[in-house]
Amino acid sequence: MTTDRHRLVLIRHAQAAGGDADTPDHDRPLTDRGHQDAAALGRWLKDADIRPQETRCSTATRTRETWAAVVEAAAIGAIVEHDQRIYNADPSALLEVLHEADPKAETVVMVGHAPGIPHFAASLADGQGDAEALEELERGYPTCTVAVLDIDGEWDQLANGGAQLRAVHTARAD
Repeated sequence: MTTDRHRLVLIRHAQAAGGDADTPDHDRPLTDRGHQDAAALGRWLKDADIRPQETRCSTATRTRETWAAVVEAAAIGAIVEHDQRIYNADPSALLEVLHEADPKAETVVMVGHAPGIPHFAASLADGQGDAEALEELERGYPTCTVAVLDIDGEWDQLANGGAQLRAVHTARAD
């Protein structure tokens, strides 16, 4: 049995170490602040009672470390699929990945990168949703920001403009 109401949680990874000649972009880890902010995001998700059944995460070190810190702080678990296609993907590629989500999953998290994740949130909502959240989205999408969207219909049918933005939150440990 599937549901016709879904929640999508789009997370931009927490602060990562700067790149250098010895560390490929894909392998950049989180900074100490990044770990702390990701834990703060986990606490926010727990307080908001957001409990995913499935997580789609970029294969980059910084996204995997972000999700691990979120899970530890929130005491939540979900099936995690690390997907290379999310790494620095544009919104159309992210939509293709999301179309593959389990139809039984009511809440799906996607952990990725800018500019793809912010543009994906904006294109899915297309100006629909909570006015304050829409204004926050327009102000920017810094590291460790999450957008929460409600979707009517099935994952594999989602299209641009097919969601309502409910919340945008930037997690900071301080």
